Amino acid sequence: MLTVALPTKGRLEAPSTELFHQAGFRFERTERSLSVPVQDAPIELLFVRTSDVAELVADGVADLGVTGLDVVVEADARVSTVCDLGYGRCTLVAAVPDGSTVNSIEAFAGLRVATSHPRTVGAYFSAKGIDVTPVPLSGSVEVAPKLAIADAVADLVSTGSTMLVNGLRPVSTILESQAVLVEAAGTERKGTADTVITMLTAAMAARRKRYLVMNAPASAVPSIAEIIPGIESPTVVALAAPDMVAVHSVVDVGDVWHVIPRLRDAGASGILVLPVQQVLA
Repeated sequence: MLTVALPTKGRLEAPSTELFHQAGFRFERTERSLSVPVQDAPIELLFVRTSDVAELVADGVADLGVTGLDVVVEADARVSTVCDLGYGRCTLVAAVPDGSTVNSIEAFAGLRVATSHPRTVGAYFSAKGIDVTPVPLSGSVEVAPKLAIADAVADLVSTGSTMLVNGLRPVSTILESQAVLVEAAGTERKGTADTVITMLTAAMAARRKRYLVMNAPASAVPSIAEIIPGIESPTVVALAAPDMVAVHSVVDVGDVWHVIPRLRDAGASGILVLPVQQVLA
């Protein structure tokens, strides 16, 4: 039985559950469920706090886990990152009050820095030879300068709006973070784990793709194939109408806007743009 630790509560819970469902793992979970089996697969999902995932994987309680890269770095757990998952993006930023004269990371020397990531922040400044005093806080980091318990902060931001509202000015990026899949460092991976990784990466690849289906004169196929070559080649299927075909192809989601006018000019009609569940190249 393969055990996978997933975050419960917090910003990573919903997108992690959504990704596993998209990857084809069927499971039902109630609000109080701490673990659930995956239907038709030897996999158990363990729902735990995001901050506990890395340690549970390092200790062998779970074979794989989903957590934030910032949590992995802060925990300094014995885990390896298998792949980035592409959601939960945020940045650990060093910032000072708007009225501060500090304009460079070197000017942080001697300051008290409030943060919920004291290990990461301490290591960052130490590597640069800058002496700071991390002030560990589990929440409300932004208000620390106003409470006079710190001179600066190092906090996670997604858009930066919270810092602006609290009168803080970013100075330097300490760490770029997002959700990651982790496994214990130096351990032999189970075969089922490879399947899980393959299905997850296939689901992530699908999010960057769209499936196009259209009708076109057979004579237009060469021109359409140049516009949407697909993963290897477009699929062409003869229709009941003489000299008409259906063309199927996969394109990058960012290219859809550009290729549709060109496809219509090439003779395509009845164009359908469909989501893709998984892409296994």
